[in-house]
Order: sequence, then C-alpha cells, then structure tokens
Amino acid sequence: MLAQTVTVMLLASCFALGGVHAEERELGGSFFDDFDRLDPERWFASDGWSNGNHQSCGWSKNEIAVAGGVLQVGFSRNPAANRLYRCGELQSHARFSYGTYEARLKTPSEAPGLNAAFFTYGGPPIGEVHDEIDFEILLKDPARVQAGGYVGGKGVELATPLLPQPADKAFIDYAFVWEPGRVRYYVNGAPVHELGEPAPTPEHQQKLYFSLWSTETLSDWMGKFQDPGAPLTMEVDWVGYTAPGERCLFPQSITC
Repeated sequence: MLAQTVTVMLLASCFALGGVHAEERELGGSFFDDFDRLDPERWFASDGWSNGNHQSCGWSKNEIAVAGGVLQVGFSRNPAANRLYRCGELQSHARFSYGTYEARLKTPSEAPGLNAAFFTYGGPPIGEVHDEIDFEILLKDPARVQAGGYVGGKGVELATPLLPQPADKAFIDYAFVWEPGRVRYYVNGAPVHELGEPAPTPEHQQKLYFSLWSTETLSDWMGKFQDPGAPLTMEVDWVGYTAPGERCLFPQSITC
C-alpha cells in the first residue's frame, strides 16, 4: 500500500509546476514572515493555470489574501483555467537550500478530495531535478499529516503521523530541518519522521509553497471529491526559514 500511495503522490506533485510564470531570484536567506502584509518581494500568487488533468481547480490570485495578520489560501466554486473551481497557491520568488523551515497553519474542515500543503519544490520548470519536501494534510482526514517528498523524481519514505489535534480545530506548528543526508520532520516541536542515509535525500535548491487544491481523479489517495458547498480557507499564521549556522531568529522557532 505504501508503494502505491507514493506512486500516486508522484502524479499529484505536478501542482508545483505553476512556477513557470514566476520571476526567479537568487538563493534566499533567513526570514520570518508574520503576514501583516503580503510582501511582493518575497511571494508570488500562482494565477491562470492548472497543473494537469489530475487537478480539478485552476490557480487564482483571487484565492490568496492577507487579513488580520493571517495568510488566507482559498478554494471556491468559481471558474479558473478551464476548471469549475479555483484554488490558491503562494510560492516564494527565492530558492532555498539546507536549513530549518517552519510554519503555523490551520486547515479547513473535512473535505474529501482536497489537499492543504506546506512544502518545498525544485523540479521542472524551476530546476532540472525534482526534489521536494512535503507536509500535506489530506482533508479526507484532518487528524493526520503526510510527511514525505521526492528525490530525483522518486517518492521517499512516507509517514502519516496522528496530529496532536485535528488540523482544522486549531493552529499547529509544522517544521522540517533539511541537512546534507538528512531531513527531520516536526509537529508542535516533536519529531514525527526522519529521512536519512542510506536512503537518498534532497540536494537541490527549492522554492517554498503553500497550496490548497482539489482532484476528481486521485480518489484512492485524496478521497472521493465532494463539493464542499461553500468556500474553504487554509490559514497560515506565520512562516520562517533559518539558514544553517543561525538560530532563534524568532521566538516560535524550534532552533531556540
């Protein structure tokens, strides 16, 4: 079952390809963003395309907003990119490498067929090699998170830990520490998964993303899609990246 799930994830990962329209920037440094505003120098909202037939919504900048110090990544029944639904994706202009990636977020309530994600991605068209590090909450079961990714286009070992509380009930802190030869995943500061030698780990620069998207074809993985009947929103309270050799750049960080 695990191998089958990872194979399906490989198909679904194409959602990151929307970066084709984004301006590329130099390698990014440490930062903390509490979303008092949406910084156009740091972020880019995907808009006007979808990432393949598996995706039943089109990316729309109208599904990205900031209000009350919270990033809102939305999903609604509005046409976009020749799809009946539109969905939100925010991506960084800059690429990043090894370091600590952290975000505090809350998902919508149970909604089979939808995926709320905090992840990094560096494959085509951003780079030649598909490396990826993922936290994905499949809204068919907001009580769990999927921690995994890809190395050279192949899925890595996947974990689906039970969250301390369902992702839609309260804000939860997600973090991964990416080092040469190792990736460690944390939820509310507690370790939940680790990738490392002898298995391969990501090596190539990647962009940082938040997304909320739907499918009507990957039901074995994400659940059979059901129209939620109302707009949905993933909320992101803050996000931070700490480069190697630095620590405690913001008090919420696991590096403190």
